[in-house]
Amino acid sequence: MEDTQLELLKYPIGKFETPEAITDAHISEWIAALDALPSKLRHLVNGLTEEQLETPYRPGGWTVRQLVHHIPDSHHNSYIRFKWAMTEDTPVIKAYDEKAWSDLFDAKTAPIQMSLDHLSAVHAKLVYFLKGLSRNDLKRSFVHPEGKVTTTLEENIGRYAWHGNHHYAQIQNLLKRKGWGG
Repeated sequence: MEDTQLELLKYPIGKFETPEAITDAHISEWIAALDALPSKLRHLVNGLTEEQLETPYRPGGWTVRQLVHHIPDSHHNSYIRFKWAMTEDTPVIKAYDEKAWSDLFDAKTAPIQMSLDHLSAVHAKLVYFLKGLSRNDLKRSFVHPEGKVTTTLEENIGRYAWHGNHHYAQIQNLLKRKGWGG
């Protein structure tokens, strides 16, 4: 497979790019995307067979099951990062090894319903929390220990709206390529 084709499979909606100026419209759009993701994802994967869930979205990539488990794991970590940034002064967050998490037995074998329910719960809390933040709150930030990158909360909203849509598109594209719906 050509590098260009593989890159399109990896990043079907492109890589996240932070807008030069994050507006209220961006924030509203991103929060709406986070709000919609749990039901969109549930609808997308509803009715997939065990064999389909074990299909990698690309050569060498995670299976649909691993993706479905990864999204709430990642978004749960992000929710905690929002809370840390609101309660501490520019905290250094705890990173996690997402690849190792996706290699754990639960990510490879657990019923996806558990993670679909987890995503619904995490996003209900996250969206409620985000809607209550002021523009000043959104300027608060945290530091990622890898590269010491400082991220504002407003940027993190966009990053996780993109993240959910990114993995949704990976699954959706697989289903289209295989003729499984989606």
